[in-house]
Amino acid sequence: MNAFYGFIRKEFLHILRDRRTMIILFGMPLAQLIIFGYAIRNELNYTGIAILDQSRDEQSSLITDKIAASGYFDVTAWLDHPDQIEDIFRSGTSRLVLVIGSGFERERHRYGISEIQIITDASNPNMAQLAQSYVMAIIRDTSPSQPSGLIPEVRMVYNPALRSANLFVPGLIAIILMLVSTLMTSIAITREKETGTMEVLLASPLSPLVIILGKVLPYLILSLINVVTVLLTAQFIFEVPFAGSYIHFFLQAGLFTLVALCLGILISTITNSQQVAMMIALAGLLLPTILLSGFIFAVENMPYPLEIFSNIVPARWFLVIVKGIMLKGSSIGILWNETLILIGMLIVLVAVSARKFQIRLE
Repeated sequence: MNAFYGFIRKEFLHILRDRRTMIILFGMPLAQLIIFGYAIRNELNYTGIAILDQSRDEQSSLITDKIAASGYFDVTAWLDHPDQIEDIFRSGTSRLVLVIGSGFERERHRYGISEIQIITDASNPNMAQLAQSYVMAIIRDTSPSQPSGLIPEVRMVYNPALRSANLFVPGLIAIILMLVSTLMTSIAITREKETGTMEVLLASPLSPLVIILGKVLPYLILSLINVVTVLLTAQFIFEVPFAGSYIHFFLQAGLFTLVALCLGILISTITNSQQVAMMIALAGLLLPTILLSGFIFAVENMPYPLEIFSNIVPARWFLVIVKGIMLKGSSIGILWNETLILIGMLIVLVAVSARKFQIRLE
């Protein structure tokens, strides 16, 4: 019996001394609880809305002021003409547009009813329905004595049928590219480190940057083939529309794939085994990519610290690009901000990875 207790004590000491095991046992469940607890939200939290008030009377001002002061919406733009609505949605600054026609209060007094239009970006169907219900509740609350006098007209754009495939398939493209590209590269390089061939490369006349490019380019080509397969599946099996330019889409997919591949290289520079590299690539990237990219839950509904942290998740920016190109037909003139962010991430990852290779040479 003493031998058995001694064996158990030895195992406990072995576990407690292994920092990686302790992180997996206690750190990962805590991180999952925090991320899931804050990211999974069914309520609205300061979503962008644009307002086109063609009436500008007392009643319409009451509605717009109440929406602005509700704490659920951020009025990102005051529009002057219906032609501006399309540009607002393409820019992604607003998920809804509230349209109040001219003579809003006059019609209310004369006929007892008045119409108001709610146009929603349905590229995220769940978010569109939630935001729409909040707006309608606020509008009805402005006239509690005559709720039937207001007739909201709801219109969904980019996904009027509210098909879930239009939400999940573009997100899956980002997740598949991120995880597969990162995982492939990190495992491939750590395999060479385990077998000792990486030391041969580092001792060769090739510079660290050349070694990185040599490792990235083959996987970039294979990943772009993967993009073609995923895109064909999205269009012909899930019937997801494609409104933008294919050339623009593949250029952006190539940029994002490079970011994912360089992230895999960075992981491989700080690990010495395939097992650890796989654990970091899967456990360290899977949850943030799914929960903090806007794939399932809107980023603006998350607490502010988590929203700030999501800025370093590359999939968040690529998801905006993919949805913009596929569902809205957005051009580079609209998606330039997200593109520059991905380019900045690529430059940083290449510089840090090259530096870590250089350190190994010194």
